[in-house]
Amino acid sequence: MSKCGTKIQHDASYEKNRAASLDILAKLNEYIEKAHLGGGYEAASRQKKRGKMLPRERIASLIDANSQFMEVGSLAANNMYAEHGGAPSAGIVTGIGKIHGREVVIVANDSTVKAGAYFPMTIKKNLRAQEIAIQNRLPIVYLVDSAGVFLPMQSEIFPDKDDFGRIFYNNAVLSSMGVPQIAAVMGPCVAGGAYLPIMSDESIIVEGTGSVFLAGPYLVKAAIGEDTDTESLGGAETHSSISGITDYKVKSDEEALDLIRGLISKLGAPAKAGFDRIASSGPKFDQKEIYGIIPEERSKPYDMYELLGRTIDASDFDEYKATYGKSIICGYARVDGWAVGIIANQRTIVKSKQPDGSSEMQIGGVIYSQSADKAARFIMNCNQKRIPLVFLQDVTGFMVGTRAERGGIIKDGAKMVNAVANSTVPKITFIIGNSFGAGNYAMCGKAYDPRLIFALPSSRIAVMGGEQASQTLLSIRVQQMERGGKKISAEEQKSLLDEITKRYNEEMDPLYAAARLWVDEIIDPAKIRETISLAISIADNNPEIGRFNVGVLQT
Repeated sequence: MSKCGTKIQHDASYEKNRAASLDILAKLNEYIEKAHLGGGYEAASRQKKRGKMLPRERIASLIDANSQFMEVGSLAANNMYAEHGGAPSAGIVTGIGKIHGREVVIVANDSTVKAGAYFPMTIKKNLRAQEIAIQNRLPIVYLVDSAGVFLPMQSEIFPDKDDFGRIFYNNAVLSSMGVPQIAAVMGPCVAGGAYLPIMSDESIIVEGTGSVFLAGPYLVKAAIGEDTDTESLGGAETHSSISGITDYKVKSDEEALDLIRGLISKLGAPAKAGFDRIASSGPKFDQKEIYGIIPEERSKPYDMYELLGRTIDASDFDEYKATYGKSIICGYARVDGWAVGIIANQRTIVKSKQPDGSSEMQIGGVIYSQSADKAARFIMNCNQKRIPLVFLQDVTGFMVGTRAERGGIIKDGAKMVNAVANSTVPKITFIIGNSFGAGNYAMCGKAYDPRLIFALPSSRIAVMGGEQASQTLLSIRVQQMERGGKKISAEEQKSLLDEITKRYNEEMDPLYAAARLWVDEIIDPAKIRETISLAISIADNNPEIGRFNVGVLQT
């Protein structure tokens, strides 16, 4: 074991970085608090008057006292659907919580947001929750309170592969896998959405507020001329005593939640993957110092070993190929007792030996051939040993230029990407800073199926850096305009560049990524350690780790 991290000076640069980190974290928390308000105080008050709990109140009552709920997608749909009045948190709350000590995925509609109607991002968020349940073999609880599809956007919600119908497809898949599903109908459950609780293993309905039907009273009248009401058509009494569709009838939200807890408590003990864990020991250095380590300016270098020293147990690190391919750090460590394999981009400028014996200064955050080769081999080792992988991204991409191309950067990059794609042990990804281009892919971005993926408030996600992208887009725009016979002055070019840069920077922001579920959540930098531990605990519920095979791999 080698020690990772050092005692750092709290100098002016550190304090500046710390202040910037805390400021952006405070702004993030404001966005989250606003999202948690859902449809606002008036809508919440109406729900309370009907004797209904709010979605996060339901979840808080459902999970174990003093336990943590890992929310997924709290900022989904942030600043989207403005023309429809917005959809905070996409009108649905999803995440993982413990019920009688057992990790469970929870999906709760928020009827304060457009009566819980499904927007496109609501679908995506629901599917992501089911994907987490499938990947980790976690029981899933649905707290249903939804008016169904948001009709003004039906063409973007209904017909495609990953649209509304995929939810019920996943119900069937989860059932076939033996993953328990329990649904509580706590409000409307309309049209295609009526299949969700009925395709679950067991369903509960709340008297007076819960209802399930394929067509509501107005549609029934229009379709077949029959006059009916909600309760007669699909209320608790109808489905508990006549149709037999629901399994349990309860008088209140509270009773439904107690019943769910009781049902979960009686589930058989799950098989485990058996990832190695010993007694936890804290890092040698304060986790909150990460605030001052990550630079305010994303282009500035910093030492990733310092972040590791504030994340891993006892700051002990078994580094793999420590003097080779230094722009990526690989090694074994423990986090809260869990054994992990860490792959992290090094952001300092490092000196690395070349095949001809010469030494070359390498730019931090760039993946070179040696680094990619090392990482690919390390991933193979972790799969061989059944050790979960943690990726810490701060990458600007692969090295370019004549020397890199002749040295086979594409081949070595492909080896790393291949190893990441075919890895069967759980992968957990954190976007610490930059996440640009193919570097995002090689370091297990969203497209490479991490079990969970998180970003820090200071992160940036894009095909390339903002300055390079803006200049490229400006050149294209100017050429197009000049081909049309228009001459562009220097002032007009500057105005265009400012407009392009502003838009591009907005799209690089982690809030933009979180709104579209490119990341599962934006987290506090001081909570990287506890998030890793929670993520591996969740992943440990799936005992099936397939055989690692990279297929055709050039050497």
